[in-house]
Parts: sequence; C-alpha cells; structure tokens
Amino acid sequence: MKRPLTVYVAMSADLLHPGHINILKIAAEKGRVVVGLLTDEAIASYKKAPTMRWDDRRIVIENLSYVDEVVKQETLDYTNNLKEIKPKIVVHGDDWKTGVQKNVRNKVIEVLKEWNGELLEVPYTEGISSTEIKNQIKRNGITPDLRRTSLKNSLDIKDYLTFADIHNPLSALVIENTKISNDLGYSEFDGMWASSLTDSTSRGKPDIEAVDFSSRFISLNEVLEVTTKPIIYDADTGGLPEHFSFTVRNLERAGVSAVVIEDKTGLKRNSLHGTDVDQTQDSIENFSNKISIGKDSASTDDFMIIARIESLILDKGLDDALNRANAYIDANADGILIHSRKESASEIFEFCKEYKKFKKQRPLVVVPTSYNHVYEKELSQNGVSIIIYANHLLRAAYPSMVQTAEMILTNKRSLEADDHLISIKEILNLIPGT
Repeated sequence: MKRPLTVYVAMSADLLHPGHINILKIAAEKGRVVVGLLTDEAIASYKKAPTMRWDDRRIVIENLSYVDEVVKQETLDYTNNLKEIKPKIVVHGDDWKTGVQKNVRNKVIEVLKEWNGELLEVPYTEGISSTEIKNQIKRNGITPDLRRTSLKNSLDIKDYLTFADIHNPLSALVIENTKISNDLGYSEFDGMWASSLTDSTSRGKPDIEAVDFSSRFISLNEVLEVTTKPIIYDADTGGLPEHFSFTVRNLERAGVSAVVIEDKTGLKRNSLHGTDVDQTQDSIENFSNKISIGKDSASTDDFMIIARIESLILDKGLDDALNRANAYIDANADGILIHSRKESASEIFEFCKEYKKFKKQRPLVVVPTSYNHVYEKELSQNGVSIIIYANHLLRAAYPSMVQTAEMILTNKRSLEADDHLISIKEILNLIPGT
C-alpha cells in the first residue's frame, strides 16, 4: 500500500477559527497532516504571549479529525522541523507574503527545494481574522482571573517583560494598544505599572502617600474596565501589616497581578531623593513579616508580592541588599525589585551577578529611570525578568500640555497648536462608541 504524502502545517492555534479549519481540511486532502504547533516561546518571540499554554493547544489540535500528528515548532523559522520531517507539501494561508512572516515564507521555499517539496498557499478566508476576533474579545473585557494569571504565564514564556506607567485610563489605553512592527514581529508593552508617583502627580498632590488606597483603587478600577494587560500595583511601603492584608485581598480580587512594597518606614519620600532627604529603612525582620502576612492574605498562587529593596538608594551597600533579598525570598516574596538612583548601572549589574548565585531565586525587577542608557537586552542578559518604565508617559504628557497652552496664549487662537495635537476625528474614533 502506497504511503500517503506528509503534509506540514505550522500554526499557533491560540484562537482557532474557520480559516484554520479550512487550511487543515485542504491539507488532509493532500496527505497525512503533521501540525507544527508553535511553542509558547516561539509565539512570544514575535507577538503577544499566547492565552493558552502549549499543552492545552496541543489537546485541541490533536483531537481534530484532519490532524494525524502534532509536533513542537520551537521557533518561527520552520527550518529544523522541515529538515527532520521532510514533508512533500507545506500548507499555509496566502496572507504571509508581506509583513512579519515574509522572510519566513522565503526560507520555507528555499528549504523545500532540497527534496522538491511544494508550498501550497490557501487563499485568505474573507471576513475572518484572528486579530479582529482578539480585538473583539478585548473590547468585551477580560475576567479578573485571566488578567491576574497573565503575569506569571508571561514570565514563564518570555525572556523579559516591559511595563509602563499609567496615571489614568487613557494612558492605560496607550500601553494596551501601542505596537511597533519590525522584521521579527512587533514590540509592545507587556503590562502596566500603577505608580504611586504618577497617581499623586496627576491629582496635583505630592508623592508622600497623600492619596489613600480607596482613591487610587477607584482610578485603578477605571483602568481595569477598559484594558486587558496585567497590572503591577505600586503600594509604596504597604502601610501597616494589618492594612496591607486588606490591600492584597482587594487587588487580587480585582484582577491585579502583583503588588510592590518597599522596605522603608515613616513618611514616604520618593526614592530618587536618596540620602538628600530623611528616609528610614525597615528592619529585615519587620519587612519579612509584612511579606508573610501579605502572602497569607492572598487566596491564589497567581497573585505576586514583589519586595523592593532600598539599600542601594540609601547607600547601605551591596551586602545589605543581598542579605535582604535572601531574607525576603525566605519570607516567600514572589519577586525582588532592586532599586538604584545612580546614572551608572554598575551596582545593579553587580547585584545581578551575585543574585544569580542564590540557591533560591525569584523574578528580578528593575526600574531604570536614572540609568536609562542601558538597553533592555543588556538587563535581560544580566538576569532581569521585568523592566518598569515608571513615569515616562506622565512626564511626556505634561510638557506637551504646557506647550499647547503657551501656543494658545501666545497666538490668541488654537490654529498654531493643531500640528501638535491629535485631530478631533481621531479623538472621536479613539474610544469605540464615542
């Protein structure tokens, strides 16, 4: 009996729709279908991390009648799988001739030539788009459980994550929707940093915990209503341990993924003041107890408590920072944020070097506000898992508003400001339903 031809189909299948089924049906008509199911890491390398993990997507695909076998495709590049399987036919939709996957397509054609393989391109299914379906899901919102778990899921998949500051729902929508295309895919922020500094400043109040949790939580809920990405909440010192337990429960229930608390006591002053103002660091014992109380208050393993170490800010040295990191991990902190106010990243990199030697490690977080010349890749190579751009969107908004105000005052009309503004039409189209 003649052995059927092997037909290879690569897909992510995070959101299966009739277009995918059509491709698999056509592939099955040609021979034995092997699906190269992209790993979570492969998907995250060129677009947003998948909603479903690889094992879950595999279960869905291998139970389709058109599919004979499912294998892992470790990269967006097909080469390794194609050379191992040597399929006679590769089937793909015809929507990859331009854009992100153009180079991938060209490489598939070249590899297939080695054994006279064929590329069969199926016409795009009109009216069906994974992107549009995902946008519709985004417009309908996300459950608190799914949002909360998305941070830990992304940490498992991606080399590092980037978060940017929010100060109102509009700034959150900027983070939610801004994407930059490149040859490897596109780049976007992984989540949002609910900063106490930007929360206070946007209300015209000093960054001394003058805005209470209840007020901040109202703003946070407004952000949660219109976005889907994970949120890390900046809780300053966390307050009294007894109060912190309620903060944890409220944030977790709302769908926030993590809270950061810093190991200082007394009146909160911004860390970038350093030793120029009076700042007192908490004892290791007291702060570890606060972490433990927070962890005991959480209802799920998905909610993360990240301990922010201020030793370098207060010139207490590397050894103190490392001792605290070890103690906070022992207290079950889910992450360590090491902070620095120096323009050089040398002390951060020295901390990273020693941190890698720890027997127990947790995701390492940095806020490169002062050492902003360092590229993300360099931080990642030193073991950093989360990079927070802590106040940049607010800092961008203020000078733009001042410039517009000055133009109107100077010219006694608004015409001259128009080139610097989003158009009325764009504003009306910015929010669906306006």
